[in-house]
Amino acid sequence: MDEQKTKKHAYESGRLNLPFVGLCTFGKYPYVEDWDQIDADVAVMGAPFDFGTQWRAGARFGPRGIREASTLFSFGHAGAYDHEDDITYLDPQHVRIVDIGDADIIHTDTIGSHANIEFGVRKMLAGGAIPVVLGGDHSINIPCINAFDGEEPFHLVQIDAHLDFVDERHGVRYGHGNPMRRAAEKPYVSGLSQIGIRNVSSTAKDGYEAARAMGSDILSVRQFRKLGVNKVLERIPVGKRYYVTIDIDGFDPSIAAGTGTPSHGGFMYYEVLELLDGLAQQGSIIGMDLVEVAPEYDHSGSTTVLAAQILMNTIGRMLHHK
Repeated sequence: MDEQKTKKHAYESGRLNLPFVGLCTFGKYPYVEDWDQIDADVAVMGAPFDFGTQWRAGARFGPRGIREASTLFSFGHAGAYDHEDDITYLDPQHVRIVDIGDADIIHTDTIGSHANIEFGVRKMLAGGAIPVVLGGDHSINIPCINAFDGEEPFHLVQIDAHLDFVDERHGVRYGHGNPMRRAAEKPYVSGLSQIGIRNVSSTAKDGYEAARAMGSDILSVRQFRKLGVNKVLERIPVGKRYYVTIDIDGFDPSIAAGTGTPSHGGFMYYEVLELLDGLAQQGSIIGMDLVEVAPEYDHSGSTTVLAAQILMNTIGRMLHHK
């Protein structure tokens, strides 16, 4: 009896720290204010910038909404056991995750705001952490990729409804329709897999032709489903470093209504999770961003929960397989 009490006490030691208690850091992980003192496996940063949008704004509130939703998955002392995999992910004894807050955003100043986002990603990399950035619109991927210019080459995997491969339109080169074109121009981006692209797009036919000419493999949701996850993974170079960028509109608006540019015919949760799990097993995920969550368009909160859930589960898997 005494032994049982001891075990129970050890498991329940410390504060209970329920999801609705305390400050809303990502997953309720420790907050690191000094960016020169980042010491973690994964560091999370918000990029609440949405000046690159072409229609409905609101993704500036994405990081705050995702953090709030992520407290639902603050697993406390025991990590997150997945009975299907028979693996405990995010075991606090073996993984170190921190939240470093948000990059400073200067209203109406795209270049200055992007520079501040890039600075934050560089600090995470300098601290030896895998950067996970919460957008913000998809233009925030541009400074994220810029920050890797001193790193080894990597393959970029995009989950999205839109190709985002516009070169320049009316002088705009750094909006949310441009990031994959800017990434493809980088010598250290070895190729792109653009997955989920469908229906009416912000990129014209010449953009698709340019994307393929610059090393991109493009798949729609229907093509993805016809091939299946394993065949799709075979199309992505094996044993490589991967940067993953997830636009929440890659998911179907029935589960992700809270975004500026919803597009019907999108992914369901497990399709994307299984792809990312396979990716983490066949290579190394060295950075992530999740963008275009605009909480005000979904009062149910389902979109922010989806964003937090896919991030927490992907982080758990990429650290486990690493």
